[in-house]
Amino acid sequence: MTARLWAPWRMAYLTRARSGRSKKCLFCVKTDTRNPLKHRIIRRGRWAFSCLNEYPYANGHLLILPNRHVGRLQRLRTEESLEILQLIQDGIGRLTAVYRPDGFNVGLNLGRSAGGSVPGHLHWHLVPRWAGDHNFMSALGGTRVISEGLARTCRRLRAARR
Repeated sequence: MTARLWAPWRMAYLTRARSGRSKKCLFCVKTDTRNPLKHRIIRRGRWAFSCLNEYPYANGHLLILPNRHVGRLQRLRTEESLEILQLIQDGIGRLTAVYRPDGFNVGLNLGRSAGGSVPGHLHWHLVPRWAGDHNFMSALGGTRVISEGLARTCRRLRAARR
């Protein structure tokens, strides 16, 4: 019998890839401050913000981004750089409070050749990691198991004490 892994949020990613990309930057859309839960915003600063990754590698996978559409690291303003680092620290605090991971991956892919999926808008990945989280699903099946829905993850991280 074949086991099934239910991950309904992946369909948005798959159909977006087929239907062509919107002209609007998918990260710039998240700078709209009227509905933070819709955009899964965890914390918003003056120059940058953190949000859940819609296609996470692990529970709690965060993205940290400047509010401004900028694709080159050397074009970040000092205040943006500082706030991004503060948001990474804040995210580590929240993820530690909620999930108690054993470690973190913090990464930035500069340009499409480096793996950047949205090369025009810088974004850092903050991924909580646990001992032994490298398993057969990702190694052999190319599948990541995410055990908590994004809406619940968003609520828990927004409420977390840092």
